[in-house]
Amino acid sequence: MSSSSPAQENRLAAATSPYLLQHKNNPGDWWTWGPDALAEAQRSNRPILLSVGYAACHWCHVMAHESFEDEQTAAVMNELFVNIKVDREERPDIDHIYMNALHLLGEQGGWPLTMFLTPKAEPVWGGTYFPKDSRFGRPAFVDVLREVSRLFREEPDKIEQNRAALLARLADRARPAGKIVVGLKELDAAAAQVGNMFDSVNGGLRGAPKFPQGAILELLWRAGGRSGDERFFQTVEHTLEHMSEGGIYDHLGGGFSRYSVDERWLVPHFEKMLYDNAQLLELLALAWQRDGRPLFAERARETVGWLKREMTTAEGAFAASLDADSEGEEGKFYVWSLTEIRQALGADADEFAEQYDVTAGGNFEGHNILNRLNRLPRSMESGPELGAANGRSKSDAARIPMLRGKLLELREKRIRPGLDDKVLADWNGLMIAALVNAGLLLEEPAWLAMARQAFDFIAGKMTRGDRLGHSWRAGQLQLPGLASDYAAMIRAALALYEATGEGAYLKRALTWQRAFDTHYADHEGGGYYLSADDASDLLLRPHSTADDAIPNPNAIAAQNLVRLAVFAGDDAFRAQADRLIESILSAAERNLFGHVALLNALDLRLRGAEIVVTGPDAERFAQAALRLPFTERIVLRAGSAADLPAAHPAQQKLAAAAGSATFVCVGERCSLPVMAPDQIAAAVAAMRNPSNPSS
Repeated sequence: MSSSSPAQENRLAAATSPYLLQHKNNPGDWWTWGPDALAEAQRSNRPILLSVGYAACHWCHVMAHESFEDEQTAAVMNELFVNIKVDREERPDIDHIYMNALHLLGEQGGWPLTMFLTPKAEPVWGGTYFPKDSRFGRPAFVDVLREVSRLFREEPDKIEQNRAALLARLADRARPAGKIVVGLKELDAAAAQVGNMFDSVNGGLRGAPKFPQGAILELLWRAGGRSGDERFFQTVEHTLEHMSEGGIYDHLGGGFSRYSVDERWLVPHFEKMLYDNAQLLELLALAWQRDGRPLFAERARETVGWLKREMTTAEGAFAASLDADSEGEEGKFYVWSLTEIRQALGADADEFAEQYDVTAGGNFEGHNILNRLNRLPRSMESGPELGAANGRSKSDAARIPMLRGKLLELREKRIRPGLDDKVLADWNGLMIAALVNAGLLLEEPAWLAMARQAFDFIAGKMTRGDRLGHSWRAGQLQLPGLASDYAAMIRAALALYEATGEGAYLKRALTWQRAFDTHYADHEGGGYYLSADDASDLLLRPHSTADDAIPNPNAIAAQNLVRLAVFAGDDAFRAQADRLIESILSAAERNLFGHVALLNALDLRLRGAEIVVTGPDAERFAQAALRLPFTERIVLRAGSAADLPAAHPAQQKLAAAAGSATFVCVGERCSLPVMAPDQIAAAVAAMRNPSNPSS
């Protein structure tokens, strides 16, 4: 059945979300989530069909084309249901509630999320993708619609049973079962357990599909720093190598796709998300800093190049995602044939094809996904374009970037995947901090400028008083923000403060932290709710401590509090961090794999090195300290002893210091004055050695 006329628009035409706008010409009578839609459901006594997705979601597009654009399917939807569309990136709080309900029904989650609700928005049943026609054991979508509607009309007792059971279980959040003791030994054991799940051949967690898993890679990296066990570092580097040379990486335009459908990182799900690239940018910088392998620096710089070229909005903030599909086909924008390569590169085509695994038959469904997996491990042994290790001259190697540039220019003439250009505060916060942290390690001051610009936009246009918004597009701001927005943007503010010493960033972080504590804190169970206390359109306040594609906001908040204790000179923040970590550790113990970001926060709390720099040459000392891994240092510029709290362990030492010096404090112990910037790293290592007596 053909889709509706483009001239026909439903209520979604008034939305700003690119995902909702994709459905504005559907014949379905879509509503946006809000009081009007819920009132209509109760007035008409019809159940709610809730459809949740996002702009870059491939299977969302499939279900839209098959069912939501179909006149006959839409007629059934309109007759039997009040239909509500939600962009999960705009409203992750709604997505969280109903995805949890789906899990409680014993179903595997994913998007599109398709849920059936009572007129009061209470969940009853659901699934993910439903095909238009019955196949592979899945019922046809229209049959599902009619049967659910029948149950509401004819068997309300069954509906009531499901409703009551789901609500009870959704409301029954786990409470701490008692204080859980986790220290450095337990962190190492947890890292070893996670490390045993990794693929020794291809990197990443064993099996397929393979996701980047930034927080898990950070857990292993921190374990390497704690224990000195090279195997932890090697596991992370091995994974980053394969990702960086695999098809999951865009070898022409830069940036990483959402995940790989195979175990080799060859075939990506082609959508590109801002949050994945933020986390990977930080990891690449850490890996480069440790051993100087050119590949890691190249991929970091290429990814930032993609960010600047394709993902930066006119206002200087960062867009959310790039779609996987173009011209109705996943990956069409990115794949090549050997014929296309030869037409574009001429005499250089065969050399390029050899380097990037391009063949006449293709490496994926008759097409070629550019990758360098066949060059591993040799690719890591040489400079930027694999010179001597592959028996090629430097001049030959220098041609490769030029050839990539030719193909990129040609690719830009294709029909591009859709850009979801809404600005999300939480995802931007992750990228702002990543640009700061990676820029310091790779000595890229332009990245700091990009971070400042994005931060200024969010602090200016996406903030009302002391309150953050969540999503901005087309001049419209969605308020109130979510816990993830506060956690990520406070982290961004603190990263900028640490990098620059400019007090305005610390002031902004403190303002947001006060609002965060006021409107989101769970004073009974500990931690933070996802939604604010004045968010009025939710069935219940979602609360989760588990990581998702991004670290859980409670874990990010814990790290923020540890840093605020140092920067603000207020031990109350450290005590608050301790309470937050302890309140969530019981859940982490029951589901270790889902709480690795919290374990990373605990590592910072136990091992974070407070590096206090002072004197007229303090900035030179500060810049040396900022070259240390950002995962384990907190750099404070202190002009005098008065800039430190009275109880700070470096107080007396700083008061007695003459000239420029640095003190390194770990826990309650501080080093003797470090009188040269190049001695700071050694002082940090010494202070972490328990056998080294405090001075």
